[in-house]
Amino acid sequence: MSKLKILSVSDQIVAHLRNEIENGKWRGLMPGRNELARLFDVGISSMEDALRQLETEGLLADQGAGRQRRIVENAQGARRRQIRIAILSYESSSLRGGIFSEVAHELREVGHDAFFTNTSLLEMDMNVRRVAKLVKQTEADAWIVCSAPREVTEWFATLPMPAFALFGRRRGVRMASVGPDKSPALVEATRRLIGSGHRRIVMLCRPDRRRPVPGAPERAFLAELAAHGIEPGPYHLPDWEDGMDGFQTQLEMLFDVTPPTALIVDELRLFVATQQLLLRKQLRVPEDVSLVSMESDPALEWCRPSVARVRWDQAAVIRRVTAWANNVARGKEDRRETLTRAQFINGETIGPAKAL
Repeated sequence: MSKLKILSVSDQIVAHLRNEIENGKWRGLMPGRNELARLFDVGISSMEDALRQLETEGLLADQGAGRQRRIVENAQGARRRQIRIAILSYESSSLRGGIFSEVAHELREVGHDAFFTNTSLLEMDMNVRRVAKLVKQTEADAWIVCSAPREVTEWFATLPMPAFALFGRRRGVRMASVGPDKSPALVEATRRLIGSGHRRIVMLCRPDRRRPVPGAPERAFLAELAAHGIEPGPYHLPDWEDGMDGFQTQLEMLFDVTPPTALIVDELRLFVATQQLLLRKQLRVPEDVSLVSMESDPALEWCRPSVARVRWDQAAVIRRVTAWANNVARGKEDRRETLTRAQFINGETIGPAKAL
C-alpha cells in the first residue's frame, strides 16, 4: 500500500498551475499573485510559495519586483516525460526509512520511476570502478547518488547522463546537488561548548567526511577550535574505519585514554551508538559528557532532555531533488549546486565541562 501524502495548500496550487501551464492554458505572463490568490480563493502567502516553487522547477521566470512572472518559453505544451531514476544509496540500511525513502516516494508521486539499486556504495567499498560497472549494467535515464565521497561524485559529473548528488562530498563538483550548509551552525555549537568550559571536544563523523581532506563543516569545527586557542589535531577529529566495529572501537579508545568532555556526532545511528556506550560506562549527559547531534532526524524532537542539534529543512531538500528530476524530464540541463540553511538548536545535552 502506498503512503498517504497530505498536500499543503501551496503544493495543491503548484500541481494545478503546473498542469495548466504545461497544457498551454496560461501564455506569456502569469497574472500577479494577488489576482491568482483571488481567483483560487487562497491566501497570498500560499500563492507566493507556489509561484516560487514553479520558478524553481523552471516553469516561471522572475522578472523583478512588481513585475509579472514570465512563463518559460518551452514550458507551454512541453509536458514532462516519465524518466527512470536509479538511486545509489550510501548503505543498504538507509533504505528502511528517512529522507532517502522520502525522496524516492516523492519522485514516484510526481510520475517518475525511481528505484534503489541492489547494492550500495558501502558494499562496493566506494570503488569507482565497481560503481561504473553498476551504472553500465543498470537501465536508467538519470542517477541520484547519496552521501558519496568526492571521487564518486566527480566520476558521476563526467557522465553524459544526468546525475544528482544528494548530500556527500559535492561542493564545487559540476553536477546538480543539494545538502544543508552546516558550517555556520557547527561553529555556533562549538562556541557554545567552548563557552561552557569544554576543550576536549571530539567530532565523530564517517571516514568519507574526513578523507582525503576534511569537508567544509569539519574544517569549520577545527578552525573554531584554533580561534579559541585549542590546537586542533587527530584527537578532535579522529580517524576510524567505517562500519559498526570500527566506530565502537574508536569510542572505546576515546574513553579509555583521554575521555572527551563533549562529543559532536554526525548521523542518527552514530548518535544512538554513542548514547549506548555512555550508558554502559555509566556516564551522564550532560553532567559527565555534553552531546551535540549534527543530524536533523525528527526522532530527536521526542528526546528528553532535549538534544542540542543542527536542524535543517528536509522538505527543501526533497523539493530540490524533485525540481531537478522535472528539469531532466523536460530536457533542461540542471547542474545547480544548492545549499539549504541549517541552524543550531541549543538543548539540555550541553552543560558545563566536568573538572578533570
